Amino acid sequence: MDFVRLSLQYLQCFIPFDPSKPSLWISMTSIALSPAVWNIVARNEYRNHTLTRKVFGGNAGAACYFLAAVIFSFGMLRDVLYRHALLQQPHELLLPQPWNTLVGGALIIGGQALVMSSTWQLGITGTYMGDYFGILKDSRVEGFPFNILRDPMYVGSTICFTGGAFWGERPIGLLVSLWVYLVYAIALQFEGPFTDMIYSTRAKLQAPEYYADDAEVKKRL
Repeated sequence: MDFVRLSLQYLQCFIPFDPSKPSLWISMTSIALSPAVWNIVARNEYRNHTLTRKVFGGNAGAACYFLAAVIFSFGMLRDVLYRHALLQQPHELLLPQPWNTLVGGALIIGGQALVMSSTWQLGITGTYMGDYFGILKDSRVEGFPFNILRDPMYVGSTICFTGGAFWGERPIGLLVSLWVYLVYAIALQFEGPFTDMIYSTRAKLQAPEYYADDAEVKKRL
């Protein structure tokens, strides 16, 4: 406990914040839980088809849209908790006005542009773990913003959190944004290889030598 207390005191030398406010820790917990929970649920769906078979009677599309609604709703709650946490933290300009507001607004707009354009390119099922439900894209998405970033949705979300720190004039928001970046970076270490495995498995199943000789593979296709 002394280590945690000393660490917080050290951080306060650089960024003014009030660690006694529970809203800050609730917000950071919600940020960490978001990708953790949806990855656990999606992996279980890939292996056991729990939502598809037991809840939606074999309708993978309906199951995926249900998970999409849950993830989107949880994301909205996470954003509300973040804004609430910022309001309870020390107020201080990060840049002289009007640059503080201009930079904050530009970051929020830019981040949302990445998130929205990613969703447009991928569609609902592509955005919300559809590949774990067996709903796969025919080819890799290469249009904007995927032609400039590998994970534009995560990058855009992190930029939005940073913009919120400037717009709300709360320095602690920068530390929370760093936490968002770390959480997403860890999540990608699990999501990326697993998604690659899903598409690699499909490619193998669709190879001529598998398709021609294995009746079970034909059935799965």
